[in-house]
Amino acid sequence: MYTLGINAVYHDSAACLLRDGEVVAAAEEERFTRLKHAKRPVPFTTWELPFHAIEYCLRQAGIRLINVDHVAYSFDPWLLLGERAGQPALQLPLEPSAEPQTDGGRSPWDPLFLCYVVNAPRQLAGGAPHHLASRFRGARHDGPYRWHFIEHHLAHEASAFLASPFEDTAVLTLDGRGERATTSYGLYADGHYQRIGQVDLPHSLGLLYEEVTRYLGFLHSSDEYKVMALASFGKPTYCAEFREVLRIGDKGRYILSPVDLVGRFGPPRKRGEPFWSLHYDIARSLQAVLEETVLELADWLHQSTRADHLCMAGGVALNCVMNARLRDEGPFRQIWVQPAAGDAGTALGAALWVDLEMRGGARRYVMDHAFLGPEYQDEEIEAFLKWSKLPYRKLENVARETAQMLAHDKIVGWFQGRMEFGPRALGGRSILASPIHADMQARLNDIKDREDFRPVAPVVLEEEAAHWFVNAGAAPFMLFVFDVNPAKADQIPAVRHVDGTARVQTVNRNQNPVYYDLLSEFKQITGVPVLVNTSFNTRGEPIVCSPRDAVECFWTSPLDALVIGSFLLEKRPPHAG
Repeated sequence: MYTLGINAVYHDSAACLLRDGEVVAAAEEERFTRLKHAKRPVPFTTWELPFHAIEYCLRQAGIRLINVDHVAYSFDPWLLLGERAGQPALQLPLEPSAEPQTDGGRSPWDPLFLCYVVNAPRQLAGGAPHHLASRFRGARHDGPYRWHFIEHHLAHEASAFLASPFEDTAVLTLDGRGERATTSYGLYADGHYQRIGQVDLPHSLGLLYEEVTRYLGFLHSSDEYKVMALASFGKPTYCAEFREVLRIGDKGRYILSPVDLVGRFGPPRKRGEPFWSLHYDIARSLQAVLEETVLELADWLHQSTRADHLCMAGGVALNCVMNARLRDEGPFRQIWVQPAAGDAGTALGAALWVDLEMRGGARRYVMDHAFLGPEYQDEEIEAFLKWSKLPYRKLENVARETAQMLAHDKIVGWFQGRMEFGPRALGGRSILASPIHADMQARLNDIKDREDFRPVAPVVLEEEAAHWFVNAGAAPFMLFVFDVNPAKADQIPAVRHVDGTARVQTVNRNQNPVYYDLLSEFKQITGVPVLVNTSFNTRGEPIVCSPRDAVECFWTSPLDALVIGSFLLEKRPPHAG
């Protein structure tokens, strides 16, 4: 049985394909269209289906859309359409005045958006670009597959509890917005899931973080991780102000009052302006209040479920500093966070939920890696390099020769195996460098045209992690921070953030053999089993997907070398003839 999962609402449009409960492929649309977060400029809509990602998933399985049994879409418009529920489609124009009243007053959703969502089955059947149309041919709006609208937060939740290593687990989803829910709590036990509570719009931790992100001059729904990094430079001066805005109640509830940042702090920072201590302190205060709030929510969830384990999803769950505090001070013995915790992951969650419901039986999938995207064999890569008339050579030992370059402080684009699903580069599409010299962070931020305050992250051999980072265990998805071991800090200054932490990725040989071998070779040369790992992209661009993307990024940035499959491309230094 094939089940196709789709996210095409809000941002991070994505697709995922399952075969009998196992993931065949998953990818974000941005990697194919090169439009970050799959957001199209006006006048184009941002709600278009991820046709390129869907086509990739179908191609990976060797099937066409008509071979799919179920399509799961991670948004349920009928939750918002009241008396229209059950209609097969809504036709344009849908006037705002026709929108039904809800319990909380008029629906906050754009009727055009809801119309687009309801008509997604028709769009899937007839909207594919002509160069992809062959895999979509023969499909109709009513099948032959069965279409399922899945509540957005249920899709988030399922992406966690149906992919985690836990058989029984509490579930916490922290998001910006769903149809109504913004935060939800549940328990997965004995093969069944029960939601035990939720917080609805307009009360939202994610939307509060978005509002501050915008105020600080960043792009909301995109740059929240920058606010998290900025927070390390500030003081929690304004916690009282944020506690007035965000008040915690009982049973996992909280109330978010209207936020007037301008009235309290003055004009917002404009993009490109310098940072003042005010900005650092606002970020730090927000982060502190977020952490203490989530700790209280987790305490209530633990008391309600008595579960040992917690799994998490939703965009707020990508906050690795919050996750680490929850790990260290929270009530749960183990925590697992969905690596595609943002909206892209709802494509996976919707597919996993529908697959389990339709197929019956037990779950079959544990997400122990995120390498679910396209892969290119050496033959394809070399054919492209020859066609491009680029100078290259084949490496005899990819890991050893790359480690030697890294040991000489070269910065290397690393393109190997399948692309990662989710926002983190984890050794498939990475930029790698040595952590031994402190100036490497500044060099990488310059190459990627990033803000100076942005840290870079380490990847470490799993068996060595605890020696270099305090209490570090397996962390394959780079979703938690750890303190750098003070005894090792001088050996890896490039990856030590100003607060003494690092966002760590661990790797073992089963997860990624060539990546593991590279770290082992670097350790043999330098004595350090750690590398800097950052995403293979430059500012404003999605992570590279194809050989063409990798080569374009390499030649339009100051990278020293590109290791792509078994091949090496290098740039001559300026003084070379």
